[in-house]
Amino acid sequence: MSLSPHARLIYGSPLRRPRNAILIVLVLLVLLISSTSALFRGYFSTLSPGALQVYGLSFLAALLLAIVPISILWFLDRREPESRWLYLIAILWGALIATGLAFPVNQFLIKAVGDFIAVHPDIQAILGSEAQMVLAAPIAGPLVEETTKGMGLLLLFWLLRAEFDGVIDGFIYGALVGIGFNILEAPLYVTKGFLHDGTIPLYFQMADRFALFGLSGHALYTGLFGMGLGLARQTTHRWLRYVAPVVGWLLGFSAHFVNNGLGLFMRLFVFFGTGKPMPDAPDTAAAVEAVQPFLVMWLKWSGIVGLIMFPFLVIAIALLWQSSAWERRVMQAELATEGEPMITPAEYAVVQQDRPFRTRRIPAVSRQLSGAIVKAQGELALRKWRVKQTGGSPDTDPLVASWREELVRLRNSIQPASLV
Repeated sequence: MSLSPHARLIYGSPLRRPRNAILIVLVLLVLLISSTSALFRGYFSTLSPGALQVYGLSFLAALLLAIVPISILWFLDRREPESRWLYLIAILWGALIATGLAFPVNQFLIKAVGDFIAVHPDIQAILGSEAQMVLAAPIAGPLVEETTKGMGLLLLFWLLRAEFDGVIDGFIYGALVGIGFNILEAPLYVTKGFLHDGTIPLYFQMADRFALFGLSGHALYTGLFGMGLGLARQTTHRWLRYVAPVVGWLLGFSAHFVNNGLGLFMRLFVFFGTGKPMPDAPDTAAAVEAVQPFLVMWLKWSGIVGLIMFPFLVIAIALLWQSSAWERRVMQAELATEGEPMITPAEYAVVQQDRPFRTRRIPAVSRQLSGAIVKAQGELALRKWRVKQTGGSPDTDPLVASWREELVRLRNSIQPASLV
């Protein structure tokens, strides 16, 4: 008997047991309530009506800009696309739970740094009037935020392993969590500028935080950790299964630390070079940036971020390229042993000719049905590969059988008039 889509999604997961599922859902509800409560009590309840309007406008802008990176991730995911529900869950974790958990911890660490500077005024003499944030940013941000975002990825990895096939999947899930975090956090900084001096640095903040088509910043940091988890699923080397997630998190932490630490590094460089603290930016700087066109700002910050994050971007692109090649090899090898109706000779010829930027389609059927067949074929191939790596037989695996039955069902749904 074929597994339902829901059963395939949670195959091999602790969620298959009702008691586990109830407990996990309750824990997630507690996390959601506590995190959103912390945000509303600690931040939103303190805003004036004008500041709330600024936040709302910025939030809508962030939602619109987030469409671009999500579309890119959807394209990367085209060979065996994940459930839309998983996209939504990953985004919501980043937007509500990760930010809500990080907010009070960040505030505590920022205050602790301020108290430390008050006892050691020589630090402020070196770092200038913004010493508290300059010193707190590379400590609180990377450590706290990469942990709260990473918790969501670990849950996906643990609870939905059947949907976590390799590096590409890991990057997609990680980037989605980062995008969700960005959607809620970017408006915070726009509102902060409004509260500080009355300006609304919308273009500046959105251009910075959605630079490089929205795949820099939080999307990249958490995406690197996701790639480590994905590599642990993709590799055949036992030692790498344990090392890859740790290295992935450290890479994400390091990228975040470098980004947040730039202000600190520059101030130290200026002080030790001149013996004086770096002067604050003139008051007119924010006003000048506020009137620059968004496209100009976006190009500027994409160039700056691309330069700063260059080593991490190279690592991410190289791993994605390698994983794409691995995915195509697996599909070519595993679908070669399948016959009709799982895959026709003409379709397999297209699989053999697949390339990194191509989108495979089944001819003479609707786009929706074509996508469903391509997805089922991809899932079948990847599941067969994984079963073989664990010493099992694909012919006795329930999930392999389910995907074969799904392909039979999809073939039978093709109208005779469509068969040309």
